[in-house]
Amino acid sequence: MRIHALHKLYDLRLSQSTRPFLARGGRITRCVNCMLLPYLCICPLKKTAQTNSAFLLLMYDDEILKPSNTGRLIADLVPDTFAYIWSRTEPNSDMLALLNDPQWQPMVIFPAEYSEPERLINKDNNPISGKKPLFILLDGSWAQAKKMFRKSPYLDSLPVLSFSPENISRYLVRKAVKDNQLATAEVAALALEYIGETKNAAQLALLFEVFKENYLLGKERKQLPTDASYYKLKSND
Repeated sequence: MRIHALHKLYDLRLSQSTRPFLARGGRITRCVNCMLLPYLCICPLKKTAQTNSAFLLLMYDDEILKPSNTGRLIADLVPDTFAYIWSRTEPNSDMLALLNDPQWQPMVIFPAEYSEPERLINKDNNPISGKKPLFILLDGSWAQAKKMFRKSPYLDSLPVLSFSPENISRYLVRKAVKDNQLATAEVAALALEYIGETKNAAQLALLFEVFKENYLLGKERKQLPTDASYYKLKSND
């Protein structure tokens, strides 16, 4: 399988740790690429999509080390996926260069209620035309994401894309504060749908569903049931 930005960031962040990362499930032997138990690994089923979009994951410190993080699913699918550890005062220079790259139109995906109205993208204010969208996802807990949104001056001038999905998140691995808060991969699927890449959005949504199911099966040391989403993904291979 393809080694991408999140794998590299994981290795970098792990090398910088001064003590073992002891999150729940941190001691379990996992596939180093998909973070699932070896017998539930989904790496052979992953495919790279053809897309005109890119994603930038701005991750809160230890988020990249959490096996439950779904951001790596985006990078599994979308070739131009970038990932950086968040800093308020010392943002990564490569990330700043990416935000200023003229081929991309960067935009932050975040709930409208936290943004100034003039930054919100709508039918009368759509900056995507003529450029490839670079979707910026703030990856962490809900409290961390709000902090990143408020305290990242290098993002303050960027437009904000907001979604209000009617269905609550189906991500049961990590409980959100509010029912309508979505996992990172779920938000990315909405972004792909927004630009008309319906097939890519469906593929990411299915990959997310498989990851979620296999992660929960691994927690309970269960085998794949005959109706698992894994087999649907495999049939698409």
